[in-house]
Amino acid sequence: MSPEKLDLLQGTLDLMVLQTLAVMGSMHGYGIARRIEQVSADEVLLNQGTIYASLVRLEQRGWIGSEWGVSGNNRKAKFYSITAAGRKKLAEDAEYWGRLTGVMDRMLRMKTGGETA
Repeated sequence: MSPEKLDLLQGTLDLMVLQTLAVMGSMHGYGIARRIEQVSADEVLLNQGTIYASLVRLEQRGWIGSEWGVSGNNRKAKFYSITAAGRKKLAEDAEYWGRLTGVMDRMLRMKTGGETA
């Protein structure tokens, strides 16, 4: 494991947030960030500004919705959930990233002469 944390590529955080909400259901921003960090084995660390910028962007695009509620520690918190449009976007982006990672895998396994391992 590298001592450096991973830098996220453009669009990957939004995809991570959508996937987290699709799997986990309604969550507050702090919970979303912690879940992403947990699943990434702490390779991705998110500060408050980063996660909330993503949440605002996703909500403005209609891919998530929000409502106020009470968190597990009895504090007022905004809870986010994925919308039907967000599920559609998630499916499109997941398919795209699957194709892209397949290409990158083939490129990185390329041997002299262009053959793949």
